[in-house]
Amino acid sequence: MEVSTIVGLAVIGVIVIYLVFVFNKLVLYSNRFKNAFSQIDVQLKRRYDLIPNLVDTAKGYLKHERETLESVIKARNAAADNLSSAGQTPGKPAAMQSLGQAESNLAGALGRFNLLVEAYPDLKANETMMRLTEELTSTENKIAFARQAFNDQVMQYNVFKQSFPPVVFAGLFGHAAHASLLEFEDRADIQSVPRVQL
Repeated sequence: MEVSTIVGLAVIGVIVIYLVFVFNKLVLYSNRFKNAFSQIDVQLKRRYDLIPNLVDTAKGYLKHERETLESVIKARNAAADNLSSAGQTPGKPAAMQSLGQAESNLAGALGRFNLLVEAYPDLKANETMMRLTEELTSTENKIAFARQAFNDQVMQYNVFKQSFPPVVFAGLFGHAAHASLLEFEDRADIQSVPRVQL
C-alpha cells in the first residue's frame, strides 16, 4: 500500500469515528433531557392527584365559592391533558409552551384558592387541609427542582448541537429542531394578598 492510501484511509477513519462520537453525544443529551422530563411528569402527576383531595376537603367550608373550586379542577384537568401531550414529545416547542401555559393557569387558580382559604380560619386549621397543603408545597418544590434539571439538560443538548462542527451533522442525524425549555409564567400577581385600606 502506498503512503497516500494509508493516509487517506486514516483520515476517513478519523472522520467516521468523529461522526460516531457526535451521533452518540446527540443521543446521550437527547435521552438525558427526556429522562429529566419524566421526573417533572412524576411530580406534576403527584400534584394533580393532590388537588382533588384539597378541593374536596374545602367544599364543606366553601359552599358559596363553587366557581373558584370548579376553576381549580378545570385548570388541573387542562394541565394534566397538556402534560400527557408534552410527555410524548418532551422538548418540542409547542408542547412545552402549552404545558407552561396550562401550569401557569393552574398556578393562578391555586393562588385564588389559597387566598380564599385564608379567609376561612376553620378550614385553614383543618388537619386534613394542613396536611394536604404541606404535601402540595413539598411537591411544588420538587417540581421546581425537576424543571430546573430538565432545563439544564435541554441547554446542554442545544449548546452541543449548535456548536461547531456538530451543528453541521445534527440535522443529518435527526436532531435538526432545538429542544425548548419548560417555563412557567410568574403568577405572583395572583398569589399576592390584596391590599385593604380602611
